[in-house]
Amino acid sequence: QLQLVESGGGLVQPGGSLRLSCAASGFTLDSYTIGWFRQAPGKEREGVSSISSGGSRKYVDSVKGRFTISRDNGKVYLQMNSLKPEDTAVYYCNTDPAYFTWGQGTQVIVSS
Repeated sequence: QLQLVESGGGLVQPGGSLRLSCAASGFTLDSYTIGWFRQAPGKEREGVSSISSGGSRKYVDSVKGRFTISRDNGKVYLQMNSLKPEDTAVYYCNTDPAYFTWGQGTQVIVSS
């Protein structure tokens, strides 16, 4: 069964850091451009960052300089530093553009 699994979310204070992980079962992420997406309460899902199979990275303006996407050993990571309350959302990974069924996501809450 083709499945994406996100992990690493949690509750963190403003200014804190989290590292999200994206893994796949039933296929390998290595040959795809993989994106991290997020959906805040009451808002549409938005793309946050992506990394191509060759390692080219893209970021939405609101996270530039704070988030870093990387890939290693078949997983894709999102290092999130200097977190802000507006980063609160459920974070998902998928191919970019999205092709596979969305996973459960991982909840990130930034609050004091």
